[in-house]
Amino acid sequence: MEYVIPAPPVTSLRVVGSDAQFPVRRIYCIGRNYAEHAIEMGHDPNKEPPFFFQKNPDNILPEGKPFPYPAKSEDVHFEVELVVALKTGGSNIPVERAMDCVYGYGIGLDMTRRDLQGEAKKLGRPWEIGKAFEHSAPCGPLTPADKVGRIEDGSITLEVNGQLRQKGDINQMIWKIPEMISYLSDYFVLAPGDLIMSGTPSGVGAVKKGDRLVARVDRVGEFAVTVE
Repeated sequence: MEYVIPAPPVTSLRVVGSDAQFPVRRIYCIGRNYAEHAIEMGHDPNKEPPFFFQKNPDNILPEGKPFPYPAKSEDVHFEVELVVALKTGGSNIPVERAMDCVYGYGIGLDMTRRDLQGEAKKLGRPWEIGKAFEHSAPCGPLTPADKVGRIEDGSITLEVNGQLRQKGDINQMIWKIPEMISYLSDYFVLAPGDLIMSGTPSGVGAVKKGDRLVARVDRVGEFAVTVE
């Protein structure tokens, strides 16, 4: 295939124990999927159906690279999340078959220009300006599900400069992994290469230049990034 301009590179993530990479097609992010985080953001978790927004594949910041503090913001927040990578997809996927779509798991950070997100909320506008900016999705390598099994529980934490800032358990998610996959497939055609960022526990907060963030999820591993 010949193109009139250079084709953009394929965004991909390293796979633990493999020389091959996982190509990223889309990134779906669920909002307020931990009750305590919903409360700290001023919402009642018992009244909301799930909702999603997207980041772009090239928003991914791969392991080993620093997170550059973004322009046009003075209030950038961290949100640690379990990342679910899909190997198959489709439409109207039943909950009981949804986990068959899962390739593996990773650890990601949903970096958010909170001030710009807040302005967009007040005006009833989309969140992309606060969520889908360059390098806004730092992400570690993927661990295949056939090595760790289904992840339905386990600690998820984030430390900033050695201090614990976020701590939760995967089993505290309001909408579980198969439910998220099934729900998304009712509205989108899911496909191999899709990522789902599955929400963050309470304790989100601002970062500053020089901060070192270390995220951990049981059975998935550890992922670190420095703000510059």
